[in-house]
Amino acid sequence: METNESKQLTKSYSKKETVINKQKQNAKQNFIQFLKFLGFSCSAGVIQLGLNALLYEVIHIDYWISYLVGLVASVVWNFTFNRKFTFKSANNIPLAMTLVIVYYVPFTIFSTMWSHALEQNAGWEGMLVTAFTMVINFVTEFLWDRFVVFRKSINTNVKDKENENTEKSVIESENEIA
Repeated sequence: METNESKQLTKSYSKKETVINKQKQNAKQNFIQFLKFLGFSCSAGVIQLGLNALLYEVIHIDYWISYLVGLVASVVWNFTFNRKFTFKSANNIPLAMTLVIVYYVPFTIFSTMWSHALEQNAGWEGMLVTAFTMVINFVTEFLWDRFVVFRKSINTNVKDKENENTEKSVIESENEIA
């Protein structure tokens, strides 16, 4: 049975580990993290554009509906992969997803309004509007995820850390043999 003292020590250790993990992020690691986010965001973009094009261009559903369906699918994809591989977070998933929703509610409302205005009133091609919106989404979502959603939980996924250590040990062993 765990005592209050051991719970406090565990909590204290966990906080210290988070601080240590934050300190370990150097410029190279931040850049690699950004590149991973870029890669997963591009794959989410393909999903969003594909669904948007299918619904808007082929099935002829209203632009804003096709945009929303594509956006929701890409958000779920992006969140899932960035949490696990980019930020390596063991964060409480419902809490993290809630924070993502907090970002996406206003973003979706405003981007749907400006997308509709650009497509209907300004005469922009629907897919150009989507690409423009995706660039804004990419930049703002990276900042939100990095500094709000995962800021205290970057590199806390113990399973991934163990895999990294195992991979490093194997590489070091192979280097010693060679």
